[in-house]
Amino acid sequence: MYSTSSVSKRLVSVPILAVMAIQLFLIRNVSSLNMTNAYLQHKCFVSQGKYKPGSEYDKGLIDIADNIPLNNNFSMGFEFMSNGEGPNYISITLQCRGDSYGPKCRSCYFTTLSELRRRCPRYKGGIIWYDQCLLEISTVKTFGRIDYDNNFCMSNAKRFSVQGYTNTKWQALISNLTTIAINEKNPSPVYAAGERRIGRDKVYGMVQCTQDISAKGCVECLTHNMVHLQDCLFYKRGARVIGRSCNFRYEFYPFVAVGPNYLKT
Repeated sequence: MYSTSSVSKRLVSVPILAVMAIQLFLIRNVSSLNMTNAYLQHKCFVSQGKYKPGSEYDKGLIDIADNIPLNNNFSMGFEFMSNGEGPNYISITLQCRGDSYGPKCRSCYFTTLSELRRRCPRYKGGIIWYDQCLLEISTVKTFGRIDYDNNFCMSNAKRFSVQGYTNTKWQALISNLTTIAINEKNPSPVYAAGERRIGRDKVYGMVQCTQDISAKGCVECLTHNMVHLQDCLFYKRGARVIGRSCNFRYEFYPFVAVGPNYLKT
C-alpha cells in the first residue's frame, strides 16, 4: 500500500563525520528511490476478449513485442507500435518516467510486458503501471486520444489539518511544472520535475503526459484528474494520480533524479 513518511528534526550540534555520514545516507536514499520500480496497478481489458494460442492475434502480439526492443534504444522513453487491421489490430504503447530513459526504460519494458501477460492471461488488451513506466496492449486505436477512464489515485494516509495547511503550494508547483512540461523547448518531452519550499519543509513534484497526446491534451488531462480526484489529493502529505495519458505526483521527500528541466523555487 502506498505510503510516505516525514521526520521532525531539531537543530543540534553534531561532529563533522556524523554530518558526512548523514549526507551520504541521504544521497544513497535518493538514489535508491530513483532506482525502485515497484508494481503499482494493472487492469485487464475484459471487453476486448481473449485470444487462443497460435492465433493471428497471438502471432501479431509476439511479433510486435519482439520488435520493440530491436528497433530502438529507448532513448526517448516512449514507444508505440501497431500491426494489423480490423479484428486483428493490436498496439503496444510504452511510456517511461522522464528520468528513466535508456537501460532503465528497456528493463521496465520487459518487466511490464511479462507481468501484464501473467496477470491478464490470454486477454487481448490490458494496461499495467510500475514506478518507472506504464505499458498498454490494446485492440483499440488509442494513439493521440486522452484516456479519462483508466486513472487512479494513491495518497498518504497522513493528513494535514485544514487550519494548518493549504493545497495552494503544491498545486502551484504542479502548475509550474505543467508549463515546463508542455514547452516545445523542453529537453524531456511532456515531463518536468522540481521542488519548492513550504515553511521548513520542501515539497517535490513531477508531471508527465504520454508523448502521443498534444500539449493542449496534456493540460486537459492533468486538469481533469486534479478536479475529479480532489478527495484523494487534497490535505494529504503526498499523493499521486496515475493514468494512461497523464500523471502527476507530489511528496515531501525527493523521488526522482534531478535533470536539465528540474525546477527549484
